[in-house]
Amino acid sequence: MDINKPTDAYTISQLAEEFSVTLRSIRFYEDQGLLTPMRQGKVRIFSRHDRARLILILRGKRLGFSLQEIQELFQLYDSGAQNPSQVQQMLQTIQLRQQKLKQQQSDINLLMMELNAAERKCYQHLKKFD
Repeated sequence: MDINKPTDAYTISQLAEEFSVTLRSIRFYEDQGLLTPMRQGKVRIFSRHDRARLILILRGKRLGFSLQEIQELFQLYDSGAQNPSQVQQMLQTIQLRQQKLKQQQSDINLLMMELNAAERKCYQHLKKFD
């Protein structure tokens, strides 16, 4: 694997810079089994697969998934969901997250309405000072 060819392999520093994460975070994801780089001596060599997984890890974290939930989804995906119970488990995890996100979206919408009302009041008060 040629580490100078960016579409084939990535160093830990390249991934950290590209995704604005620390080397420590990437090492932690590796320790948790979420990333599985190859090694050339002490140098970690990350594949396109690892890069794609890092994207999914960061997106999952941003959406509120725990690392355990991300790990479970990866395991189900990697196993190819060979039986109905695995597919059902994956579906349940997704549906629970969807429910949480819908509630958060509703809460955000309410908060935005309240902030907009407070902003309008501030503008009204400022007009009184003119």
